[in-house]
Amino acid sequence: MISLIGTLLIGGFQIFQTATRLFRQWIKETNESYHVEVAAPGMLKSDFKVELEGNLLTISSEKRDEKEEVEGEKYTRREFSYQAFQRSFTLPKEVVDVDKIQAKYEDGMLQLLIPKKEEAKQKAPRLIQIS
Repeated sequence: MISLIGTLLIGGFQIFQTATRLFRQWIKETNESYHVEVAAPGMLKSDFKVELEGNLLTISSEKRDEKEEVEGEKYTRREFSYQAFQRSFTLPKEVVDVDKIQAKYEDGMLQLLIPKKEEAKQKAPRLIQIS
């Protein structure tokens, strides 16, 4: 079993990770929001948990595949699979509108939309008149 633990800092996000299976992820920042995508093929929506505590956003999943033993059968070897994943993001303070975070799982991709607060969005340049 592979177990990874690490910390990264990407685009204002501090990321903590542990996994027995590594999923690819992307974090993209726009003027309006952050987009987080996690490639997780073979998983179900119900396998994931997305939780926000303070400014710590945690995405985790756990999937077990165990076969039941039938009475009277003898095994010389019995296998099961177990997959676990956890990734935590420290969201930038005073930037993210935590009440409007959205998540969806579709076609093997977990997608999170993390909107920025209005005051944190970069304003378009404006021309200042000279008098």
